[in-house]
Amino acid sequence: MTSKAIEGTQASVAHVHEPRRGGCVVVLGTGGTISGKAGSARDNIGYSAGLVRVADLIDGVPGMDTLLAAGLRLEAEQIAQVDSKDMSHAVWRRVAERAAFHLARDEVDGIVVTHGTDTLEETAYLLQRVLAPNKPLVLTAAMRPASSSEADGPHNLRHAIELASLSGARGVLAVVAGTVWSGLEVRKVHPYRTDAFGAGDAGAIGYIEEGRLRRLRDWPAGEPLGLAVLAAEVWPEVQIVVSHGGADGRLVDLLLDAGVQGIVVACTGNGTIHDDLRSSLMRASHHGVAVLRALRHGAGVILPGTAEALPSAGGLTPAQARVELLLRLLADRSRA
Repeated sequence: MTSKAIEGTQASVAHVHEPRRGGCVVVLGTGGTISGKAGSARDNIGYSAGLVRVADLIDGVPGMDTLLAAGLRLEAEQIAQVDSKDMSHAVWRRVAERAAFHLARDEVDGIVVTHGTDTLEETAYLLQRVLAPNKPLVLTAAMRPASSSEADGPHNLRHAIELASLSGARGVLAVVAGTVWSGLEVRKVHPYRTDAFGAGDAGAIGYIEEGRLRRLRDWPAGEPLGLAVLAAEVWPEVQIVVSHGGADGRLVDLLLDAGVQGIVVACTGNGTIHDDLRSSLMRASHHGVAVLRALRHGAGVILPGTAEALPSAGGLTPAQARVELLLRLLADRSRA
């Protein structure tokens, strides 16, 4: 791998198509659209996810023979075959465990996880918070099924494998449509386009262009919570409610009666909440339920200094905030 600074900019360029000879990338398959099939090659919507095994996806990657000839070794492991809208805590734990196992192997340069787009932001956030790896752990996905004449998965998977073998790369990353995102910030922002992801105000980490990564900022980092935080057989119950015109607290009251342990409220404005809903949330908080505010739109951050007493999730999406609150409760339980 070679890299150099671009004179006069904050970016750097690194070749992503020159793997370390003898290096290994492990590809973990979880299903998703990238492994989906439809009845027609023209059908990009009416497909079933999670039908093609990850080893077969690798066989369809363009230019894979060139990477292998350059000395890259690949291993494939099927973790699950799910539509990511049906992602579960059990699959999250299994992915984290297997990723940690392979990252600890000296010969492994990095990990790729093939994933559905719907909950990719949740899985990426959880893996970064739990593992914060010093090697690259790259999630990739597709907006077109494997059976499509316009399938985007093969090129996305190639980019992910190249990025996972890049010397110096680290942290949980996502690469889709040639754009590299931080696992702490990536979120799905469009239901159909192949470039369906964003990162709010943070922007991309970089772009893969003609076999090179043009990196704009540093890799994601942080202190890992560790795998032990996911060890509980039964995870805390954390749900999301939305503040909107006409909102009231009845749903919160029902959740409280059901024994919920955490609630994320998707807020309007700068983290504001309908008064009727807020009253019930405050009551839940007084009963020991952890409450976290997040913005219901996809950009910006809740600015401090408002009169709202409930804590803020900053710039996390409601789905990411739910993962954050879930991890906090799991960590509290683990310490206890």
